[in-house]
Amino acid sequence: KAVFLALGVRPDGSRDILGLWIEQTEGAKFWLKVFNDLKLRGCEDILIAVTDGLKGMAEALEAVYPRTTLQTCIVHLLRNSLSYAGYKERKGLAEALKPIYQAVSTEAAEAALEAFAEGEWGQRFPTITLSWRRAWEQVIPFFAFPTEVRRVIYTTNAIESLNARVRKIIKTRGHFPTDEAATKLIWLA
Repeated sequence: KAVFLALGVRPDGSRDILGLWIEQTEGAKFWLKVFNDLKLRGCEDILIAVTDGLKGMAEALEAVYPRTTLQTCIVHLLRNSLSYAGYKERKGLAEALKPIYQAVSTEAAEAALEAFAEGEWGQRFPTITLSWRRAWEQVIPFFAFPTEVRRVIYTTNAIESLNARVRKIIKTRGHFPTDEAATKLIWLA
C-alpha cells in the first residue's frame, strides 16, 4: 500500500497537511475520492495544484475543482529529461533546458523549446522535446505568475520533503498490523 499526502499552501505562505490517504493503487477514482473528501471537509477552492504527472489527477481535479490550474512539477520534468543523457552530459543538457522554464513568458518559453528542439541537444535527444510538448499545457500555467510565486509552484519539493520524513519514520517500524496503526504513526510524525 502507498501513503498519499496533500499539502496546502495558503496565500500567506503557511502550510497545512490537508489529508492522509492509504490506498493500494492510484488513479482517477482514487483522486476523485481525495478531492471530494477535501471538498466535504471545507476546502472550497484550489488555485493551483502542483503534481508530478500523476495518473488520473487532471480528470479528478476537473470534476471537483474545475477552476483549478494544474501545474506539472518542472523539477520532475527536468529530472526525467536528464535521465536520457549520460552522467557526463547532464550538466550541459540542464543548461540547455534552462531557457525554457526560466523564460519571462509563455511565448518566450515556446521559442526556447523550439530552439532547443532545433539545436544540438534537441537533435541528439528528440524524446526530451516530445516529453516537454506532451506536458506543455501543464508546464505553461506558472508563466502567468510573478517570479516569487513561480519559485513556490514550479516544484513539488515541499511535499517530497514531507514524504522523506514520513519514510524515515516508517522504515524503522517495518510492518503495521492495520492501516489505522500506520495512520496514527504518520500523523504523529
